[in-house]
Amino acid sequence: MNPLKKIVLLFLSAITGSLALQAQAVQEHGRLMVKGTQLTDKNNQPVILRGMSFGWSNFHPRFYTPGAVEWLHKDWHCNVVRAAMGVEPKNGYMEDPAKSLALVETVIDAAIKEDIYVIVDFHSHNVRLQEAKTFFTHIAKKYSQYPNVIYEVFNEPDKETWPEVKDYSIEMIQTIRTFDTANIILVGSPHWDQDVHLAAADPVTGFTNIMYTMHFYADTHKQQLRDRTTAAINAGLPVFISESAGMSASGDGPINIDEWTRWINWAEENKVSWVTWSVSDKNETCSVLQAGAASDGNWKEDDLKESGKLVKKMITAYQ
Repeated sequence: MNPLKKIVLLFLSAITGSLALQAQAVQEHGRLMVKGTQLTDKNNQPVILRGMSFGWSNFHPRFYTPGAVEWLHKDWHCNVVRAAMGVEPKNGYMEDPAKSLALVETVIDAAIKEDIYVIVDFHSHNVRLQEAKTFFTHIAKKYSQYPNVIYEVFNEPDKETWPEVKDYSIEMIQTIRTFDTANIILVGSPHWDQDVHLAAADPVTGFTNIMYTMHFYADTHKQQLRDRTTAAINAGLPVFISESAGMSASGDGPINIDEWTRWINWAEENKVSWVTWSVSDKNETCSVLQAGAASDGNWKEDDLKESGKLVKKMITAYQ
């Protein structure tokens, strides 16, 4: 074979293989399950999901587009995205449920098209039982046949006790399981998803495929939270990091790259999935996009803030 032709064929083969790898997250892994403390795939093999959370849907709706989901998959190599549906603030679900549903469903539909997983996040700090039941009934009835969907029933409880969060979560699990008997459900814990030890001491029982969220912001939450989460896992709690970033818990201030790296290394060593906050252009460190970045992806290096450049490198390093 002509050497030049051989090189071209090898190049095309590599490109095709790369695109196939990116396109087959759900095709490859199928409907996810929880075995012990581990997220596993249809073949009982451990799975680590890595990706990005969109910002609050009511504050940053312009990024809730098919193009943004496609770009996060194809360019950032995310195998999961998170639709963070704002509930209480202006323009949120409480005020305009139809608009909120439309934004979330746009992301869900795009994730299904891209063959990646999608977390449907009821992004509230308060118990909103009836609203959450209505929302998740709609989502579960519409999307239960898709293995792409993961339900996050309570973003970050703040002042609620674990018994209050647990009771709410059981109601939500029962609601979802009426229509979706298998897809993963994520349960929060008090103190902005820091108190995983309380859930580990008194977990929800009687259901399968339940995991518990832990959130970290690396310049605030350090070795103490890692040790607490390790102990919770060792006690049998399946943990999923559905929101995280490299700066302080305010979402602003300098990035602590050393602590952020320690967190990612810890997650990988423990085979814990991790999602980073957030796809938005707010004037804060944790928003990964510069003001004026396009709504539909196609972001160049200059469109990314430092946090965006760093997390893109982190995700692509593993995918």
